[in-house]
Amino acid sequence: MVAKALGNLDARLKLENSGMELSRIGGGLMISPKKIYWDDLREKYGKKNESRLSRAAMETLAIIAYSQPVTRSEVESIRGVQADNMIRLLLEKDLIREMGKKDVPGKPVQYGTTREFLKVFRLGSIADLPKLDESEAERFEREGEY
Repeated sequence: MVAKALGNLDARLKLENSGMELSRIGGGLMISPKKIYWDDLREKYGKKNESRLSRAAMETLAIIAYSQPVTRSEVESIRGVQADNMIRLLLEKDLIREMGKKDVPGKPVQYGTTREFLKVFRLGSIADLPKLDESEAERFEREGEY
């Protein structure tokens, strides 16, 4: 019954006169503006700088997204600089979360992305991240235990 109702809703939203669409985001469903309208809506109604992440924050988030679960020291090893502030910022924005502790001496915290991350980047699951080419993938590889 619910599946049929969602199917009917999806069919209605796909009509040309509808500005909305049914999107699968993070294992759930969301009614949102059609993709063709995003840029116009973001310009007019988007929060200009409030939600914008710095290049360093985006780089840290990408490392976590592609390498999760990953520790702070592993992120720092890949980035080549300290990541404390960026990790704190991403935690505050609910884009990453603690996923447990790594079973190595010192038991460092491991981080991974959240449902909010999927929502913000409009991904159905982490598997929907763009695929990395070989040179990009090598950058995200971690060697040994930290």
